[in-house]
Order: sequence, then structure tokens, then C-alpha cells
Amino acid sequence: MHVCSIVGARPQFIKAAVVSRKLRTVADETLVHTGQHYDEALSDVFFDELDIPEPEFNLGVESDTHGRQTAKMVAAIEPVIEETDPDAILLYGDTNSTLAGAIVGSKREVAVAHVEAGLRSNNRSMPEEINRVLTDHASDLCFAPSRDAIENLTAEGITDGVFWTGDVMYDAILDARDRSVAQSTILDDLGLAEGEFILATVHRASNADARANLAAILDGLAAAPLPVVFPAHPRTVDRLQEYGLWERATGELEVIDPQGYLDFVRLLDAAERVATDSGGVQKEAFFLETRCVTLREETEWVETVDCGWNRLVGPERSSIREAVSADWQPESTPRPYGDGLAGQRIISLLQQRLADSEPDERLEAPPLG
Repeated sequence: MHVCSIVGARPQFIKAAVVSRKLRTVADETLVHTGQHYDEALSDVFFDELDIPEPEFNLGVESDTHGRQTAKMVAAIEPVIEETDPDAILLYGDTNSTLAGAIVGSKREVAVAHVEAGLRSNNRSMPEEINRVLTDHASDLCFAPSRDAIENLTAEGITDGVFWTGDVMYDAILDARDRSVAQSTILDDLGLAEGEFILATVHRASNADARANLAAILDGLAAAPLPVVFPAHPRTVDRLQEYGLWERATGELEVIDPQGYLDFVRLLDAAERVATDSGGVQKEAFFLETRCVTLREETEWVETVDCGWNRLVGPERSSIREAVSADWQPESTPRPYGDGLAGQRIISLLQQRLADSEPDERLEAPPLG
């Protein structure tokens, strides 16, 4: 079995690490990095920390408009597929890299498999939402992280090749949490104590590219009763400086550089709560049992809201102030995203679908209940 895995952004590196380490014990893998995240702090360091082999192909497709970037990726991925001739293309999440891989795969004789299939925020103004929907409809195998994701696919008429595997991020966080406690020195480096700071991340275009939203978020976070540690995405730094908000941000918050994965997990695990507009951070916070304030008005991870670990506040200063200050408690701690064996389950399903190995050579994982 030969699988071509396509990644391009930080969350995908983390997900791919879980699957690739197991996949390469039973199959051939070609890892393709589109270059969507090309800053070393957001790219190379993750491959090093997560022990992912260097990509065989780095396509070097950097920032552009969504349409042009996706088109460049399609044009760059197709020759790779022609050269390597994989049995399947494995895609992760909802980036332009994901959609580009789905488009190429749907035009060729190769199975398209989508990890994190079926997620929906129901906000079509988000580029990620369009990417999710189109990728799912172009995929032969949809690996869904939760039962809600299965229901979303069913509602859109996607029922063949759909499997509830659990979430590979749960696999990743279980490993990363232990490794970060043992290896990371970030708390000592920043002079932080567990439970005595709030972590914040802001990078989504709807917030970072709108001065009013970014200013409101700064105002809300500045009212927090604890110090706010803010690893600043390069895009957000550029906008803060452009909008004349940089001095306010550095005066009110502890602005730090983007962190490697293990250092970030250590911060997230130790934080009293996190404020973020990242879908991945919402879910990581849930896994680590860190309360989350989401700086958006919707989420694809609805289960985290339903059980009380996540509050949706949007870029609204008074709602942010209340959510970062109030002593609210989650109602329950369910496990809607599986059992930490999603990566193994995905590989087993790929082997069954491609049917090029004997049953006793396949990785097996118990079915989710």
C-alpha cells in the first residue's frame, strides 16, 4: 500500500505525525508539504519536535488569495501524484492544501481519504467551511471524528465510505501532554505558574484583518484578572502594527513569539483558561480539560460547547471580559472524540479498502462503541 499524505499547516503536521508514525510500519508513504505555512516557527520546528520524517516534496506554495493559492497547489500536487502513483491520497482538516489535494485526487484514479470529515460550523463565509464541504463530497473515504460529524455527512447525502474513527488530535495530545511535562521549560522561561495565567491566540482572518474586531479582542483580554500570555501569529503581528494597536497589545498582554508544539501544549495544559479563534486549540483545550473562550460566534466543535467546556463570545469586548473573568464550570467531561486510537483505526480502514495486505498484516483497532 502506498499513501500520499498532503499537509500544509501546523494542525495538519500534528495530525499527520500520529498517522505517519504508524503508517510507515505497514506501508509506503510519500509526505507532501505544500508550503502553506512556510515560516520556520510554524513549520520546520513541528517536524523536528514530532519526529516526522522530512517531506519528500516541499511545493513552496506560499501566501496568496485563497483562489490563487489553491490553484497553485493543484498545479503543483498533480505532477507529484503522477510521479509517485499512490493508491490513496490522505488529507487532513480544512485548509486550502486539503481542498487542492481533493481536487487532484478526484480527477485521477486514486482513492481520496479525508481525516476530520463531517465537521461543520454552518458559516459559509469561512473559507475553511467551503474547504470542508467540498473535500468531503470529493472523498472516497470520510474518517469522522465524532457522531455529530457522521450526522452532518448523512444530512448531505454522504453515506458510503463513512467511518467514525475518533479524532487523531486526541491521539496526539495524549502523547504530547506527557512529553511536554517532561521536556518543556516554557513555564520557567516565562516565569509562569500553573493555573495563574490565561493563554490567548488570534489568527483568523475575520478577526486579524478587521481592526474593530482586533481592538475589541484586545480590550476584552486586557480586562482579564490574570496575566494574558499571547503567542502572536506573524499575520496578527503585522495587522497589530498596521492598525496602530501594537503598543496597546504589548502593554496590556505578554506577547511572545509563536511556540513549538510541545511548549504550546505545556502552556495550554497549565493555563487557567484559553481565549482563541482557532478550531484546533478549542479541541486541544477540551482534551486537556482547560476552559476555552472562543473568539468566534460559531464552532465546528459543537460538543465542546454542549458540555460546558467552551463558550462562544465572538469578537465582542463585553462578552470577552465576562468570559475571561467569570468562574464558570463545565457541566460534564464526556469523550465524544474517541479513545486515542484514531490513527491506528484509520490505517486499518485504508488497508481494508485498498486490500493489498493479508488480514494478519493489518493494524487493527477495536470499533468505537
